[in-house]
Amino acid sequence: MRYDKPPLSFEKQADVLILRGMQGDRALIIERLTTVGYYRLSAYWHPFRKPHPSDARHLLDEFKPGTTFDEVWCRYAFDRRLRLLVMDAIERIEVSLRALLATHHSQRYGAFAYATDQRSVPSLDASKFADYRADIIKEQTRSKDTFVKHFYAKYGDSHSMLPLWMAAEVMAFGTLLTFYRGCDPAIRDTIARHYGVHEKVFASWLLALNSVRNICAHHSRLWNRELGIKPKIPERLTEWHAPVRVTGDRVFGTLTICKWSLDRIAPQSRWADRLHALMNDSDGIPLESMGFPPNWRDCPIWKVGEV
Repeated sequence: MRYDKPPLSFEKQADVLILRGMQGDRALIIERLTTVGYYRLSAYWHPFRKPHPSDARHLLDEFKPGTTFDEVWCRYAFDRRLRLLVMDAIERIEVSLRALLATHHSQRYGAFAYATDQRSVPSLDASKFADYRADIIKEQTRSKDTFVKHFYAKYGDSHSMLPLWMAAEVMAFGTLLTFYRGCDPAIRDTIARHYGVHEKVFASWLLALNSVRNICAHHSRLWNRELGIKPKIPERLTEWHAPVRVTGDRVFGTLTICKWSLDRIAPQSRWADRLHALMNDSDGIPLESMGFPPNWRDCPIWKVGEV
C-alpha cells in the first residue's frame, strides 16, 4: 500500500483539525503547530478522536464533540513539564551511580581494570566484554572534555585508558549499565543497599529508567504511555504496597522510584515538592492514565516532602 498523504502548510493543517471538529482560535492553532508540529501534537489529541466502526477505516478521523485545542495543548505542556522533572531526577540517580561504581570498583580492582581485566567484570563473558571495551574506547576517543585531553597529554605514553573515575564521566548511560551488570555481586549489592533495595530490584530500576530517559531525551510523549520495560517493585517493603499499591507499568511507578531514590541520595533537592506542585496544577489531566491511584497521596513514600 502506497503512502500518498500530501505535505500540508501549517494553515491547511489547522483547517484539517477544525474540519474534523477541533474547536479553537485558528490563528493560535497555526502558531502552535508552527512551534511544535502536527505529528508530535497528534499523540496528545489521539484520545479525543471518535472511535471508528471496524468497517470504516477509510474515514477521516473526527474529534469527539467539545474537543478543544486548548485542552490538547494543556496536555502537551503538562507532559513537557513532567519530562523535565523526570530528567532532573534521573540525572541525579545517574550521577550517583557513576560515583558509586567508580569508587567501589576502583578500590577493589584498581584504576584501570574496568577496561583491561575481564575478571573485574565477571558477569560479562568474553564476547560481551569485548563489545563493552570497544564502546569504552569509542567514548573516550571521541570525548572533547578538557580533563581527557589533559590526561592523555600527560600520561598517554603509559596509558591508553582513562582511570575509572574519569572514564565514568564519559561513559554513555547504556555503557554504564553494562558495566554495572558486569560487576561482581558484592559491588552491585553495596550500591543497591545505598538505595535501600535488593540488587535485582535496583538493576531493573536502572533498565527502566534508561528507557524513560530515552523517551524524555527524544521529547516523546511520557505522561500516559504504557512502559515497555517495567521495573520490579520491592516485594518485602510495605511502603510500596499499603495503603497504596505501586505498579511499574505506567509513569506513576517511575515517579515513585525517583522519589524513593532521591530521598536517599538527594533529600535536599525538593524534587518531590515540585512534582506535587505539578500535580496540583494538573486540572483536566486524567491521572489514572498515568497509573496514579485515587489515593496516591496516602502512599508513605509520597507523604514525605508533601507540599
